[in-house]
Amino acid sequence: MAEIIEAVGEAGARLDRFLADQRPDLSRAFVRTLIETGNATVNGKPAKPGLRLAGGEQITLVVPTPAPLTLEGEDIPVPILYEDEDLLVVDKPAGLVVHPAGGHERGTLVHALLGRGGQLAGVGETARPGIVHRLDKDTSGVLVVAKTAQGERQLARQIRERRVVKTYLALVEGHPSPPHGRIEAPIARDPRHRQRMAVVAGGREAITEYRTLRTLGPLSLLELNLITGRTHQIRVHLAAIGHPVVGDTVYGRPRKNGPPRQFLHAHRIGFRRPRDGAWIEVESPLPPDLATWLERQERGASDQPSLTGQPRSLRHS
Repeated sequence: MAEIIEAVGEAGARLDRFLADQRPDLSRAFVRTLIETGNATVNGKPAKPGLRLAGGEQITLVVPTPAPLTLEGEDIPVPILYEDEDLLVVDKPAGLVVHPAGGHERGTLVHALLGRGGQLAGVGETARPGIVHRLDKDTSGVLVVAKTAQGERQLARQIRERRVVKTYLALVEGHPSPPHGRIEAPIARDPRHRQRMAVVAGGREAITEYRTLRTLGPLSLLELNLITGRTHQIRVHLAAIGHPVVGDTVYGRPRKNGPPRQFLHAHRIGFRRPRDGAWIEVESPLPPDLATWLERQERGASDQPSLTGQPRSLRHS
């Protein structure tokens, strides 16, 4: 089925990046393939992925129905923090890949959720059923997954329109100045190291807001709000301002006796429930591995508020 998308206010944007932003459920590589095979046209004419939009074009996108995929559930425990008819919110453990991809055909979050029974949007049609956003393998915390087509459409729209609130906790090197701020720096594939992302002129718009919660000697604990959702965005932005995430072996620097992994946790997510528009917030405290390491760093600062405890779900109308 053809989807018509109006490129309003998108002057200068690349066609492939624009469509990838409009359809976060599709990878940018797949979007490029759709364009190159004539499944995306601009004002009725074939185009190239790198076409710069003038703004106001009518783009027709056709996503062919893929061959059915077989995904088998696996017995992998994953905490469920919230669930309704259209979606569920999980507390993803560190070390768990979100969906099948090259090198990770088994043992993913998708396999874990299929193993518990129930449904996910797009089962049998895609290798990423129900996945509307992602967390890095070594990042823990809250992740929302769609169970129905309606839930998938509504959540994808909220993410596209930047109405989903994603809040993270990160421990970083040094003390950001000012202690509260906003990082606006475009992100793209690092031209020198293609396995990494970097701040690159002409990259995709990326915005991160941060607030210092407290300092611990040479380190700072930050709360971050993700305004956009680029690959590795928080890690790249914090490294770019000289305050990499502690334990980040890709964008940071080695630390003797550091944490067991990168100190980055998806702490809270807020969104509108697809069925009735009620505002939902779901929160996860720091998991034991990070909380224990942090407590060792802050002994003697007992007057600081704790961020450990039991996962909880907060619901607001």
